[in-house]
Amino acid sequence: MATIHEITAESRADQGKGASRRLRRAGKVPAIVYGAGVPAEAVQFDHESLALAARNDWFASSILDLLVEGKRQKVLLRDLQKHPVKPQLLHLDFLRIDEAKPIRVYVSIRFLNQEKSPAAKTSGVVISHNQTEVEVSCLPKDLPEHIDLDLTELALGDIVHLSDLKLPAGVEIPELKLGKEYDHTVVSAQAVREEAEAAPEAAEGEAAGEGAAAPAAGEAAAAAKPDGSAEKK
Repeated sequence: MATIHEITAESRADQGKGASRRLRRAGKVPAIVYGAGVPAEAVQFDHESLALAARNDWFASSILDLLVEGKRQKVLLRDLQKHPVKPQLLHLDFLRIDEAKPIRVYVSIRFLNQEKSPAAKTSGVVISHNQTEVEVSCLPKDLPEHIDLDLTELALGDIVHLSDLKLPAGVEIPELKLGKEYDHTVVSAQAVREEAEAAPEAAEGEAAGEGAAAPAAGEAAAAAKPDGSAEKK
């Protein structure tokens, strides 16, 4: 079961672009909460405290306990807008959660013990993380903060697929129901491919051949008249 993460907001009455700009200048972040058959609610956060929370992986993939004026509700982050240059959060969308209905959420994959694996200890081997997150489906109470993947036994040539992930009880990967072609690679350990370089002797030989051909061509040109006939001696 996921850890409870609590964030606090205040209700806001003013809406619109002008109101949002004023909030941002005052160190606040406008947001909207919607879903679960309840009217949408406009709220605002303190930018500093919200920015600290947003640095954590759980902020984007966990069920959050949102407190607004003492009222608690379960929400999921659905959109986060950032300033393109400044380290500033501009707006957030939160979806209310119905705890009786399954949800689909992307959660991160946590790679464990890779440095202890035979692949990591073998020279000339590249370990590729093809996927670092996966979409899961489950009831809100069963949502994990991440999926652990133990790579202790990973060896050269090994490939770990989505179907190899060990999921908590009540959690499934919807994509695997679509067919084997959707059982994507998560991790692979492959040997490095090195391109063979041309031998220096061969390169020198080719250069020498070109040099020998040049004088011959020059002599033929000198022996020919402009009209193309050979000069008589």
